[in-house]
Amino acid sequence: MAIAPLTGPKRYNRAKMDAYECGIEPSPQASGGGRVPIKYFLTAMLFIIFDVESVFLYPFAVAFKQLGLFALVEMILFILTVFIAYAYVWRRGGLDWD
Repeated sequence: MAIAPLTGPKRYNRAKMDAYECGIEPSPQASGGGRVPIKYFLTAMLFIIFDVESVFLYPFAVAFKQLGLFALVEMILFILTVFIAYAYVWRRGGLDWD
């Protein structure tokens, strides 16, 4: 990897140095790349939080018969907690796209 920049081709032109935005002409940006709305980061965090729910529910579903009533109560509490958080985010407008 250290040798590749030294031995690779060096034919730079304007088209190669421009930012690529899915075939659309690049929009003017600030020198630091511009500001990204916080909504993107919040949406990513919400995805991670609700995705982790499935990661925790899968082992419960596999070992459900072995754990008995305790696992059922714990699973219901966990799902209830996640759905309360989901309802809170929904009411606050965290899932709305402007």
